[in-house]
Amino acid sequence: MESEDLGRKGTEESAAPNAIVNLAEDPKLAGEGVKDPGRSFMSICKSLVAGGVAGGVSRTAVAPLERLKILLQVQNPHYIQYNGTIQGLKYIWRSEGFIGLFKGNGTNCARIIPNSAVKFFTYEQASREILWLYRWQSGNEDAQLTPVLRLGAGACAGIIGMSSTYPMDMVRGRITVQTDKSPRQYRGMIHALATIYREEGFRSLYRGWLPSVIGVIPYAGLNFGVYESLKDWLIKTNPYGLAEDSELNISTKLACGATAGIAGQTFAYPLDVIRRRMQMVGWKDAGTIVTGQGKSKAPLEYNGMVDAFRKTVQNEGFRALYKGLVPNCVKVAPAIAITFVTYEATKDVLGVEK
Repeated sequence: MESEDLGRKGTEESAAPNAIVNLAEDPKLAGEGVKDPGRSFMSICKSLVAGGVAGGVSRTAVAPLERLKILLQVQNPHYIQYNGTIQGLKYIWRSEGFIGLFKGNGTNCARIIPNSAVKFFTYEQASREILWLYRWQSGNEDAQLTPVLRLGAGACAGIIGMSSTYPMDMVRGRITVQTDKSPRQYRGMIHALATIYREEGFRSLYRGWLPSVIGVIPYAGLNFGVYESLKDWLIKTNPYGLAEDSELNISTKLACGATAGIAGQTFAYPLDVIRRRMQMVGWKDAGTIVTGQGKSKAPLEYNGMVDAFRKTVQNEGFRALYKGLVPNCVKVAPAIAITFVTYEATKDVLGVEK
């Protein structure tokens, strides 16, 4: 950490948002001796790299389960091909081979690396600024972030990260569900982006954005908040001697990440199902993929998020909101755990300041 004088200098160059309070110009700041959480440009770049590496590694590790989850979420109930986790993975293997298990992973990594980089960077920056403001307002230089403040920082990070790369997520969803038998083939991310823009318009690239934003709040908020709170609690209480020199071992960090991931993902899962189904709407060549209405096998059109919820429950029952939950639960624990552990390990390798 930089000295207090250097910290104040960094703050004057990049103050907190004026909408909250101009901390750099407030005369109380120097008098109360609140330390500035400013960071060097190189440290920020290293955090971005660490976040991108963590996202790419974790998504690749669970790519087969991620693809199966999406196929279960959007498949037509009148044309069942995937019926459970084991059967679904076997079917993909038999019909498309080993490469089929990783279809869409290249696009996912291209999306998740900048997404994770922006998300982790935003979370750390937001946490530092919020902590600085919290200490300044409370007058307690040793104050720490509360779980509520951590949840807020996590939610902001998730929304900004998701919104910045949402068209890539839209494209990834469609590439993931297409098979060799699909009548229309996207040849890759760029071709898919151009085709959707040309045939369906710019707004279609953000179809399903609203449930994504709403889902990010509990998902990302609980994800970051639960992980950080669990980690701090274990360090402070040190049950069973899990912490050594105020640090947790890798296995304990893995367990914290898994718990955080399951909590956030399960709570927001119905919104994820609705998001995926809304992304498929307008894809005229995906009649066997997109959910049909009632007894019809025709693709279903949604007039918005609420309409999508209503028609999904009306036509398929409440359980349809949790289609694909089993492979999702199987994958979410290692995915999130690997993300956080890889992130912290990469930061250590790069020498990022704590």
